Amino acid sequence: MKDIKRLPESELEIMQIIWKEQAPVSRAVIEHALNDIHPLAPTTILTLLTRLCEKGFLSLRKEGRSNLYEPLITEKEYLASESRSFLNRLFNGSVAGFAAALCDSGVKKEEVEELKRLLEKGEL
Repeated sequence: MKDIKRLPESELEIMQIIWKEQAPVSRAVIEHALNDIHPLAPTTILTLLTRLCEKGFLSLRKEGRSNLYEPLITEKEYLASESRSFLNRLFNGSVAGFAAALCDSGVKKEEVEELKRLLEKGEL
């Protein structure tokens, strides 16, 4: 697994928008989607997009006066990296420790059954 840096919340929001859209994605599409969550100034959005490009999460292609962005890291890759980091930080890499904490947190029986089905199918 490649080393993927953890994103701050504001940059992660932008990546989540980009992952949901058909690539390439324009700043206008991102700005419109952010308006539903919480509006940001266009300059702030451009700053966040520039940072994501510098960190290797996005590529930038200029088309006329528009900037188009494409993800270089998939959502699945990012989630896998974050999950492993979470396990390592909080549970010393122990999946069993994580499962015990889930049980202590009041996870529903249906959710446990769903995990069991995924494990049996080899999808986890």
